[in-house]
Amino acid sequence: MPLHNTPLAPPAQGIGVRLQRKEDKRFLHGRGNYVSDMILPGQSEVAFLRSPIAHGKLKNIVKPQRLGDVIFTREDMLDVKPIVARGAFPTYKISEHHPLAHEKVRFVGEPIAMAFASTRAEAECILECVEFDIDELPAIVDAVVARTDHTSRVREEWENNLYLTLGMDKGFDEHSGKADVIVKRELALSRQCMVPLEGKGLVAYWDNQADQLVVCSSNQNPHVILVGLAEVLQLEEGKIRVIAPDVGGGFGYKSVLHEEEVCVAWLALKYKRPFRYLEDRREHLVAAANARQHYYSLTAYADKRGRLLALDADITVDGGAYSNWPFTIGHEPGQANGNLPGPYDLRGYRARTYAVATNKPGLCPYRGVSRTGVCFAIEVLIDAIAREVGREPWEVRYENLVAGSAMPYENIAGKHYDSGDFQKNLLLAKEKIKFEYWRDRQRKGEPDGRLIGIGFATYTEQTAHGTSVFASWGAAFVPGFEQATAKIGLDGGLEISAGVHNHGQGMETTFAQIANEVLGINVDKIRVRLGDTATTPFSTGTYASRGVVMAGGAIMTACQSLIPRLISIGSHLLQCASNAAYVKDGKVHGPQSSVTFEEIAFTWYRRPDRLPPDVDPSGLEVTAGYRPKVDTGVFNFASHAVAVAVDTDLGQVEILDYVIVEDAGRIVNPMIVEGQTLGGAAQGIGTALYEESPYDANGQPLASSFADYLLPGPTEIPSIRIFHTETPSPHTIFGAKGMGEGGAIAPPAVIFNAVNDAIKDLGAEVGETPLTPRRLLLALARARAARSEQKK
Repeated sequence: MPLHNTPLAPPAQGIGVRLQRKEDKRFLHGRGNYVSDMILPGQSEVAFLRSPIAHGKLKNIVKPQRLGDVIFTREDMLDVKPIVARGAFPTYKISEHHPLAHEKVRFVGEPIAMAFASTRAEAECILECVEFDIDELPAIVDAVVARTDHTSRVREEWENNLYLTLGMDKGFDEHSGKADVIVKRELALSRQCMVPLEGKGLVAYWDNQADQLVVCSSNQNPHVILVGLAEVLQLEEGKIRVIAPDVGGGFGYKSVLHEEEVCVAWLALKYKRPFRYLEDRREHLVAAANARQHYYSLTAYADKRGRLLALDADITVDGGAYSNWPFTIGHEPGQANGNLPGPYDLRGYRARTYAVATNKPGLCPYRGVSRTGVCFAIEVLIDAIAREVGREPWEVRYENLVAGSAMPYENIAGKHYDSGDFQKNLLLAKEKIKFEYWRDRQRKGEPDGRLIGIGFATYTEQTAHGTSVFASWGAAFVPGFEQATAKIGLDGGLEISAGVHNHGQGMETTFAQIANEVLGINVDKIRVRLGDTATTPFSTGTYASRGVVMAGGAIMTACQSLIPRLISIGSHLLQCASNAAYVKDGKVHGPQSSVTFEEIAFTWYRRPDRLPPDVDPSGLEVTAGYRPKVDTGVFNFASHAVAVAVDTDLGQVEILDYVIVEDAGRIVNPMIVEGQTLGGAAQGIGTALYEESPYDANGQPLASSFADYLLPGPTEIPSIRIFHTETPSPHTIFGAKGMGEGGAIAPPAVIFNAVNDAIKDLGAEVGETPLTPRRLLLALARARAARSEQKK
């Protein structure tokens, strides 16, 4: 056949394409720009002296006179206001958080003083010269005890140790009375750390040209951090610029204002020169990034088939010593209270949730805020119901899930599920895990004597929730219309600016793909600018799996707004009617020919004499805002299925197969989504089997290094198989749902269910994370003792 010169269509790069990440080129070649890479002329390094005591009255801090100009305590910073996280819950109590300890210390690791020097080591040596006294007080470590025992209090001005108490009762008495089966469980999710590759850190300096304090901080929400700093430093917001450079993981830890950020910014403001602080790993594990710690007392009321009729819950959240800003400790119990029913269709629900102050670091929001805990609680409970009624857990789960035909569905706790089919998702997970194969292998027994178990867990994740939700919480920041700027540059490429920030999600790629979907510009010619309050529209930042929904929606809106302007100029150059022209593949096409965006940009910027007389004077730059039609959030969901082998002699658990079937609405980049899911699942496996931040009776942390704080590595993470269903949300501009937190939610639940399935015939059951060999062997020993007692 003869060859002809018809040009090939450019390869697809828009929504749905597995496009390699644009940002990986610099990361894989070591060319990222992190806080630790920033060294400015005259820069000093800052170190902190931290409390060795969990609870006590602080007095008699003595600084050597010869070093008094480089050592600072709270008394030197009286012009700095304490960090105050305010909330709207009626029972919420405010906890002032001073940047350096004031009158009392409330957890091991609380900063007492800071010093600066040319190196971090020298600054630490200077701090060794500081003398101080602490009159030790009883440490409050057990949140369940502290909830009712007020003999010792974290704050004397409070009448108890409760930050807040929440309650909900919807139809409980009516429906619990109809139950044939009542199942009770006590479950616990232990305290852990977040452990991003990069700890928190910042460089702060004074920009004389701009007359601004510039803070380069490893954070997720630069605009919010700017406002927080302005508030405590008592500066106008215009006097501060916050830049978030490349960020090596956040997971929620870098979405709050930390006391070290305030202290270092204050030094830069005072001396008008650069200062830097980099958190080391021991500081991270001991003094900062605590999360997760929940206790559940649950009672389920079901019929003879295991159909859940009503749920009674008593939830205790260990909130630590201070409420974080801006989200407050109310975020954690509020999410637990509202999300515990999960994807299940029940008619009666009663919950009481308590946030308790203890002598530990304040609880930070962590990937899947509260949903990991509530998923663990409700899913372990569902399996317990199934064992009680003698049915397969997947069957009981299936019959309790909200049916796809019921969508959209408002659940018992008022959550509006926009779309999806939970039951179909679960059945696909059952198929992909090869359920019958594992059941058959379980019945036959293993040659090495290990026990096989199969587990399932299903969750929903509220993502991209907006104005109405955060306003009801009384949050310091209420997200509204997300904004983005789209600008056609001189070369015909596109520059996108958004106020959210990338800390591992691949935003530079997915945002470029969204723009490509609208304008057809090659992603190599799309530049995505994030993380600088001076150059991006205001945003509350990256959290709650909101980036692709909110900022992605704003980017699509901005790009769509460019189309009439491009057609106006392009059709004029093509000498055709504007209604006969259209945009495709980075060009304006007319009936006979086309003109590139580069030619249009040349006309706008360099030959305006060729513009149409009625051209829009706003030009080739648009800032547009976006908010979903329903702002209570869009819900992704997934079912996890796992097969495990349990060694009852050693207490070891091996994951033999792991399947995830997830639905995140319309997927922008499946490769990136799967990467996020794999990373989240690895964190969830850590929560399930390895990670724990324990404290002794005196409030001393017992895991201050990686010798004690265990993380899963490559040999502990199985080959996870991911499958997708795709149910576009009817509320978002292109059907997307957030999904960044999802992978971390279900692993503790699904792994515990599999282990409990394996050991059920021994009469044993586990219900406290992490599932260490010690805890598993203890559960087995208790079961043996109970059986022996029954035989007497």
